[in-house]
Amino acid sequence: MPKLLTETQIERFWAEGFLAPIRVMPEADAVEYRRRLEGFEATTGGPMRGDLRHKSHLLFTWLNDLIRHPRILDAIEDIYGPDLLCWSSSFFIKEQESRSFVSWHQDSTYWGLSKPDVVTAWVAFTDANEGNGAMQVIPGTHLIDQVPHRDTFEKHNLLTRGQEIAVEVDEAKAVRLDLKPGEMSLHHVRLFHGSPPNLSFDRRIGYAIRYIPTSLRQLEGDDSATLVRGEDRFGHFAPEPRPRTDLDPDMMALHKEIAERNARLLYRGTGVASFNDSRGAGLR
Repeated sequence: MPKLLTETQIERFWAEGFLAPIRVMPEADAVEYRRRLEGFEATTGGPMRGDLRHKSHLLFTWLNDLIRHPRILDAIEDIYGPDLLCWSSSFFIKEQESRSFVSWHQDSTYWGLSKPDVVTAWVAFTDANEGNGAMQVIPGTHLIDQVPHRDTFEKHNLLTRGQEIAVEVDEAKAVRLDLKPGEMSLHHVRLFHGSPPNLSFDRRIGYAIRYIPTSLRQLEGDDSATLVRGEDRFGHFAPEPRPRTDLDPDMMALHKEIAERNARLLYRGTGVASFNDSRGAGLR
């Protein structure tokens, strides 16, 4: 029996490639997550940028708790079974009245994983709606194989390489995923999706968590992941420890090493060396 999703929702995910909205936590809890994020940003003098946005769950205990949230994991288990890794996570933050956007793309383009068995839980810390650049998806496009992409490195594009789909996208079929704080959307790694700029007077903050079954492998080199549920009987990914405190020095050093390795993987062939060299973009 499913743990959180209904049989109808599971069938819809596999037919359309996404589900939204799904209530994960009370709105007050999401507001507290935003408060913690902005409390950290206040100590650094500005928005979180660069490699700090990538795998932030290795740096902050409260984000490590979030990737293990029972309601999130129950939904992922309903889709991919009981043995689950968190492969990555990252913040997608659009500042108020910002030109930042996400071009139409498939997540799987540069990830190097052995199968397209990846689902992203996009957890809203703020409203996501038409006015602030909510995600849009093209239903059913996850059933298409990997399509060609082109790199743009456009400075306002939040994607690592500014990658965009190099075939025609029928935007008339787009569905906007409106979310309230504490809700999440789920989308498949092959689904065409993107989002426009935030024209509102407040930030749009989402935390994207990518989950995979433990059977997947990284085909492009060494990689690591966090076991969040069940058992890893394959050992294809180096296990990531849980932070004992926020910004623990040992975890900061490990995070730096992992971020540099993953940047080499994601930017391979481009000459870009790190997330910090790429306009502070997050991983997607």
